[in-house]
Amino acid sequence: MVVIAITKRPKKSQSRGSWLAACLLFVYALAFSYGYLSLDTGTGALILFAAVQITMIAVGIVSGNRLHVAEWLGLFVAFSGFVYLIIPSVTTPSLAGFLLMTVSGIAWGGYTLVGRSSTQPLADTAYNFLRTAPLVLALLIFTLQHADLTRQGVLLAAVSGAIASGAGYAVWYIALRGLSVTQAAVVQLFVPIIAAVGGVIVTQEPITLRLAESSALVLGGILMVILGRHYFVSRAVVSPSD
Repeated sequence: MVVIAITKRPKKSQSRGSWLAACLLFVYALAFSYGYLSLDTGTGALILFAAVQITMIAVGIVSGNRLHVAEWLGLFVAFSGFVYLIIPSVTTPSLAGFLLMTVSGIAWGGYTLVGRSSTQPLADTAYNFLRTAPLVLALLIFTLQHADLTRQGVLLAAVSGAIASGAGYAVWYIALRGLSVTQAAVVQLFVPIIAAVGGVIVTQEPITLRLAESSALVLGGILMVILGRHYFVSRAVVSPSD
């Protein structure tokens, strides 16, 4: 909100997000947090990203966004690279964990789709977060007695949630304006690769052949989706004049 106050243009009406986006954001975070209580990292990521892809692609198809062969192939290649990266840590999930992470993925897919119409990403993200406050407060009333709060934990939660996540979601809303639904879906598969590379840089984790190969697959798949869409759109524009 401070950033908005500094950067707000007085002559321009201020966008204030939506309750739909706020509810989807809350459900995503809630189901994600509780789902990971019974899932390991790889399994949770696989369920989450699969649910996101299926949700966004299904909505895109229903709304008339027909995928071309290159896009389907790119999606397959990118998702294969993602699965290849995390497969060593995947275990059989619990039913509760599977359902919660699936709900989380659907909610994030919905939040992303809502964000495609955002004209003021920073303001929309800030107000979406603000709207989750009463929902978080209601949840806190029912769970506070079971909470194990520490000063460090609260500080880390505030920094990672309100600052890092808020900034990341705003940037994501900005990026969505230049992506189709399919492109937005597949680009997110690069998130685990970024996290793995971050581990290499920050914590000096070893660079493995699996990381290099999976990164190449995900990047190649994303490139196929983006170039495939560009090719077929350009072809559709040129064809009528032929």
